[in-house]
Amino acid sequence: MALITTRTKLTRLLSYGSRSSGGIRVGSLGKFGAMCWSTAVAPVESGPEGFGMMGLKDYEDYRRSLYGEITHKALLVDAAGTLLVPSQPMAQGLSLYLLEYWASGWLFAFLDFWIYRTIGEKYGVRYSEGEILNRYRKAYDQPWGRSRLRYVNDGRPFWQYIVSCSTGCSDSQYFEELYDYYTTDKAWHLCDPDAEKVFKALRKAGVKLGVVSNFDTRLRPLMRALNCDHWFDAVAVSAEVEAEKPNPTIFLKACDLLGVKPEDAVHVGDDRRNDIWGARAAGCDAWLWGSDVHSFEEVAQSIGVQV
Repeated sequence: MALITTRTKLTRLLSYGSRSSGGIRVGSLGKFGAMCWSTAVAPVESGPEGFGMMGLKDYEDYRRSLYGEITHKALLVDAAGTLLVPSQPMAQGLSLYLLEYWASGWLFAFLDFWIYRTIGEKYGVRYSEGEILNRYRKAYDQPWGRSRLRYVNDGRPFWQYIVSCSTGCSDSQYFEELYDYYTTDKAWHLCDPDAEKVFKALRKAGVKLGVVSNFDTRLRPLMRALNCDHWFDAVAVSAEVEAEKPNPTIFLKACDLLGVKPEDAVHVGDDRRNDIWGARAAGCDAWLWGSDVHSFEEVAQSIGVQV
């Protein structure tokens, strides 16, 4: 009975938000490469019985009292925005013009739409990066009527709609060039340069690794291009699973592929709704990238693995 009570307290803790009292939240609206980033200071979230103010060290000690030195049997990682980030062109520098986007939390998206405009110029695209960003946000937020899923197979119908709405250009050659660009290692890079070393240490310690991502079928070839596909024991992609985060189905599928129970897994992602709420709805632990944890080495240490 004592163990059941303790587990109930832990579940309540996990249901009441992050362990951190504040930080930078990086959230992605799209996985095509047109990443819409947002920054927000996470409020202090308090739960029942004082668990909301539990610090990182207290949380780790508490979890170990339940599960032992290694707190989780599996680590699930979000792809775009956590494992991978778009390689924005920085040649233009941070001018006063760009400071507006920095202040509003959309600088990275603004720089990424530089690609939309640059490739699109030869196809007649004349909108500025800011205009493309605003049109993208409006289009992405609209209900997608053709399917309950945005990312079906290679996601082409959805992304054709988004690109056309964002740029005002429906030229098929333009779309294909842009679409192909975001499938290459030129468009993406690994967020954490120490990721490989950390994941090797986790696997050596017996922790299974999986990716859980709202992405189309380009994710697997993209991971191969970045030479990180072999780091993981399983990959759950929404286009293949036919469920998108925050639907708990995709997290449960990842756990099933790894052969672990949801309560034995922790998910790390950059979006509070999709990653944190979704994972917890599935019964997994969840940490917000950029707020609860800031590097994969910190993730490993929180699990109980020294790198």
